Amino acid sequence: MAETAAPATSYQKHLSLRTSPAALLRAAFETGSVRGVVELGEVTFLTMVGVRVGRDSDAGRRIASVTGGLPAASGGVSGTGETAVLWLGPAEFMVVAPMEAHESLGGDLMPALREALADGEGQVVDLSANRTTFELTGPQSRAVLEKGCSLDLHPRVFKAGTALSTEIGNIPVVLWKTGEESYRLFPRSSFADFLGRWLLDAMREYAAPEVP
Repeated sequence: MAETAAPATSYQKHLSLRTSPAALLRAAFETGSVRGVVELGEVTFLTMVGVRVGRDSDAGRRIASVTGGLPAASGGVSGTGETAVLWLGPAEFMVVAPMEAHESLGGDLMPALREALADGEGQVVDLSANRTTFELTGPQSRAVLEKGCSLDLHPRVFKAGTALSTEIGNIPVVLWKTGEESYRLFPRSSFADFLGRWLLDAMREYAAPEVP
């Protein structure tokens, strides 16, 4: 007797209805990437939380205990495990965690942050739908970004583990260097299509065959 598939859970049904901001560019990202040279993709549906709190306040210390720390200065990134905290300002941070950490999927990150803030001065806001995440990797990834970024991206200045607010192709993003040849870009969802196409255009020279 043939086995019948188990009915989809509400979790699975919920995920099947979601469309990422750059979903229409998925095939273009695959064909426009050059393996071992420069590759582009969208990391979909990460949990992102905006936190405004004084780092050295009681509330800040409680929130740091949830996130694994709060970075102390511009460019700083802290956190623990799969949760990262990016410095956006003296009292402003962006927490980035896996999709499963989102409250709507049963995650406890937001409730824990709200509980940690308690009645302290500050703010905890869900930003998950506000931004998407592009991942650019490979030895030519820095060269691609340098075509439209005013930051000095040389490794002696922009080191792995650094995140800064900047513009790429005139689009505001948070740029996080996650490794020596890997970057994550966080544009607002409404700019995802434009920035995705800009990055593909900037990558095009590496896909062109060399002229003998």
